[in-house]
Parts: sequence; C-alpha cells; structure tokens
Amino acid sequence: MPRIAKELSAIAVRNLRHPGFGGNVTHAVGGVTGLYLQITPNGARSWLLRYVANGSRHSMGLGPFPEVSLARAREKARDAREIIRAGDDPLAEKRAEQEARRAQVTFANAAEQTVKAKEDGFRNEKHRKQWRATLDTYAAPILGEMPVADIKVNDVKRVLEPIWTTKTETATRLRGRIEAVLAWATVHGHRTGDNPARWKGNLDASLPKPKKGAKVKNHPALTLDDAPAWFADLRKRHGFATRALEFAALTAARSGEVRGATWDEIDLELGAWTIPAERMKAEKEHRVPLSAAAKALLEGMDRMGDSPYLFPAARGGPLSDMALSACMKRLNEAREGGYLDARSKRPAVPHGLRSTFRDWAAERTEYPAEMAEMALAHQVGSAVERAYRRTDMMEKRRDMMEDWARFLGA
Repeated sequence: MPRIAKELSAIAVRNLRHPGFGGNVTHAVGGVTGLYLQITPNGARSWLLRYVANGSRHSMGLGPFPEVSLARAREKARDAREIIRAGDDPLAEKRAEQEARRAQVTFANAAEQTVKAKEDGFRNEKHRKQWRATLDTYAAPILGEMPVADIKVNDVKRVLEPIWTTKTETATRLRGRIEAVLAWATVHGHRTGDNPARWKGNLDASLPKPKKGAKVKNHPALTLDDAPAWFADLRKRHGFATRALEFAALTAARSGEVRGATWDEIDLELGAWTIPAERMKAEKEHRVPLSAAAKALLEGMDRMGDSPYLFPAARGGPLSDMALSACMKRLNEAREGGYLDARSKRPAVPHGLRSTFRDWAAERTEYPAEMAEMALAHQVGSAVERAYRRTDMMEKRRDMMEDWARFLGA
C-alpha cells in the first residue's frame, strides 16, 4: 500500500525549493494521492499528478504554480482520480479535448474562408485586401485564435469599443465584416445561435449610433477619389503658399509645422525632416521621411534672402495660417462644385489633408494602423508601451510616404 504523504499547507508549499543540484525534483504535497509540486533547476514550479491507469504509470500536468493554487491543484487532482476510478484515463481525455479544440475553426480560419467565399463579390484586388486588412488590424489580435463557437457579444465589443467613437467609419465597416465572418461560420455548422456582431437588437443596445459616436470635431477633408485631381490642380499653381500646401499634403504634417519649417530642419541627403519638440503639439521631436516628390519640391525651391523658412512670407517671416487656407479656398472655387467633405459637404480645408491620409492608409493599403498614427505624430499605445518602444519606424514609414505620394499622383 503506498505511503500517504503529509498534507502540506499553502505556506509550506510556497516555501519548497530546489536543492541546487541535479535535475527536476518533486515534492509530495498530500491531500490527494499522487499530487506533487515539480521544481526545475531554474526555479520554475508546476503541478504533477502521478497515477496508474490500465496497468501503466502516467504523469499528468495540472498547470503552473502559483497560477494554479494548492487548493485548485487538489481539486483538479480529485477530478482526475474520479475519472480513474471510473476506469478511464484522465490524460487520454485531456488529449482528446485538446485535439477537439484544435479541430475547431478559429476566427482567423473563418475569416480566410469568408474572404475566399466572397472572392467574386469584391470590386477588385485592392478591395479584397482592404476588407482583409481591417480584420487583421483590429479583430485578429483579440478574436483571431478564438474558436468561432466561443465568440460572444462582449468579445466583439472588446474589438469595437477602442475605435467606435474615434474611427467611426472604420469601426462600422469592421463590425459588418466580423458579422459576415461569423455568419459564414454559422452557415457552415461551426457555431450556433445569434450572431454576436449583429447591430439591430444586439450591439445597438450598448454602443452609440455610429452617426452620433464621433465627438471629435472633424475638419472637412478631401475624399480619396478627389485627392489625385485636387493634387493635380494644386501643382498647376505657383507661389510659396501653394508649395507649402503641396508639402503639407506630401508629408501629412500639420499646417503650423509646415509654415514654421526651416532649412536647418531638412536633411536632403538622408531624405528627412526633423521637427524639434518645441514646434510639435505633443512637445516631442518628430522625424518625417521625405518621399522623392517631397525632396524634389524642396530642391526646386528658391531661398528668399536670409530667411530661414522653407516657405517664407513676403517679408521673410513664416506664412500665416490664412495663406494656406486662402490657397485651398481658391482651389475649391476654381472647380465646379468644389472639393467637398463626403459627410459634412463642406469645402475641404488644409488640416483635413491629414484625415485624407489616414483614410488612405486604412482603406487603400495594408500598412499597420500604428505606422499611420506615427506618421501623423499621434501617440501610439500606453505610456509603458511608448517607454519601451525603441524606434519610430522611420524607414518603414518612408515606404508608406512614397506610396502616398504615388497615390496623389506625384
């Protein structure tokens, strides 16, 4: 008859240590026959249950310590002993459950199949990539590895809530795409019940209506379809204000950053514009990779006397904010119907160019949202994440800005 181990307390178990020599060691903790705490030479600790089933000895892991407490380990060990007494092998059951879980279709699997099923419904290859990129960027980090059968309303909300009021258009499209993926899963027998991404009678009870969600004041922006034509019209015009507006479009920088830009901030050889912290909204130095078009614009500029500014006013100082606004206004007036914001139907303004860039990155490319936010000099991630980030993705952003310039027609 096996010796019954002394039942150790939680404190006694916490104080168990590796002797400092040899390989893994095990300590019987009592309470349930065959329950041990295993300790590796590097101090890692986990639970083991040793038992005999069908005439063979087995060891089954019950999880790491202290994540799995002594009380929980004993509970799991008792459950396993019940299975053994019934004539079954708990390890075999555990493996069967793991295999069954692996066989379940995950959200990532379902998304892949949904895209394939919709292949003929996409307008073009770019539309297909945009559809998938939205899911990869926002949904995959949370839902990707989850079996579709396990996804609930709260899981969908965890995806949508961070962007529901700040990126309303993207969020509403994302919701519809998640709904489509889960609908595919239901039709193909991988899940049952209501679709947790459905809006009416479901998410509408806990999320604000999309049109009421955004509280941030949006500057009227060019539509993506209008942007290349607007840029072509802009390049037909002359003057420092026009070139400043062109530079603002190519760099997605704020009007004030462009108007205050000086030649000593520019490194044409490296293709970089370094804006000092004191001129930035976030009071942090910001580097802008210059596309070939942005460099060509600067290389073709004539300096005005001793003025340090890239785009000086008539007397050598910086341009006023009104100078760029007036240039934009003239472009609007010269075109029948003007260049209007898709939502507000108001004429686009210089600051709206940044929104157009962000829409382009989200809807027409596969660049990560984080990279686009960095290009706009927005804060990305939590304070801790920012503290540990060692790069501003300068060279990766350079490719993005080249693609943006090509999109505009530069």
